[in-house]
Amino acid sequence: MTNEITIAVDPHVHSDGSYDGHEPVELILEHAADIGLDGVVITDHDEIEESLYAAEIAPEYGLIGIPGVEVSTAHGHLLALGVEEQPSPGQPFADTVEEVRELGGVAAVPHPFQRSRHGVRKRRIDDCDAVEVYNSMLFTGYRNRRARAFAERNGYPKLGASDAHYLPNVGRAYTEITLETDHGLTRADVTRETIIEALAEGSTAIQGKRTPIHKSTRQYAKGAVKKASYLFTSRMPVVPTIPASMDR
Repeated sequence: MTNEITIAVDPHVHSDGSYDGHEPVELILEHAADIGLDGVVITDHDEIEESLYAAEIAPEYGLIGIPGVEVSTAHGHLLALGVEEQPSPGQPFADTVEEVRELGGVAAVPHPFQRSRHGVRKRRIDDCDAVEVYNSMLFTGYRNRRARAFAERNGYPKLGASDAHYLPNVGRAYTEITLETDHGLTRADVTRETIIEALAEGSTAIQGKRTPIHKSTRQYAKGAVKKASYLFTSRMPVVPTIPASMDR
């Protein structure tokens, strides 16, 4: 008889290190522990510092520390799970997947096909390590069903995640990872490397529920405004200051 243990991880959460996040990592970790998760991956947009910090202090909350980042590729967003370095943003999707693997991580596609959320189009996903098939930030569930069908048709491991930007939404959806204990593995022995390897192998199951629609709507609206502001300020040209004596 095969003995197993199950580890629950929310692999897609945003902190205040992301332009559209709101919560410090300490509160996120405390909340994750309180609701019974074994780990949470902070995946801020093209920022990894808070995630590295969260992974470092996670054991203080009884959690497994797993760093990550949500990378903006040229063709949509990609979760880089288990990496300690930030992959280069703006590169082609396939190149980013390869870089994530070289960094020792798992390349997972979040909210695929949802162009309003920078999901990668189906024709662009010719190779990846996993697909987020249940994102709790949904309205009708149609995109989640499409993502699940796509993952099953192509044999990709399936992930569930909250995509939380606010504390109460952390863990609304998560991924259960099944590990065999035949060789003496105990829960205390589970490391981030163990988790990343199991994710890549597809030893997963999806749990959770949708975020209430009114909360999803608020998150979308505020995120859109903050993103517009972020992009505007980050792309503004630097205007040289003209000395008063020259300003005629």
